[in-house]
Amino acid sequence: MELKKLLNEDLKKYMKEKNTKALNAIKILKTEIKKAEVDKGEELTDEEILALIRKQIKMRQDSIEQYKNAGREDLVDDEVYEIEILKKYLPPEMSDEEIEKVVKKVIEELGEGAKFGQVMGKAMAELKGKADGKKVNQIVKKLLG
Repeated sequence: MELKKLLNEDLKKYMKEKNTKALNAIKILKTEIKKAEVDKGEELTDEEILALIRKQIKMRQDSIEQYKNAGREDLVDDEVYEIEILKKYLPPEMSDEEIEKVVKKVIEELGEGAKFGQVMGKAMAELKGKADGKKVNQIVKKLLG
């Protein structure tokens, strides 16, 4: 459980620094991890924790949209900061070129009549946790014409 250990170390670090925004992001994440572990009945793997982190980032991105629409730039800044804190725990995302290689391979495997949904499903299975779904979606659309 390397990620949990890292989160605990960062929690202590942010407490010492009195960095309340970063502390808030970590505390919320740790609460979500604890809830998921109670539901599962055992400790989460690093892969499951990464999925929770991605979910937290997605929720904040949705909040940013709502805050922008409401003209609350102060809250947008807080969410952006928390996203940056959470992204530190994710592995680096693949480049567009790397994603494109995987998608091209999937299209070749599926053959000429490959439909968008088939390509997307197979590509996301291979790219899970390594690439953003929106980016994969755009590349699949581009390659399928």
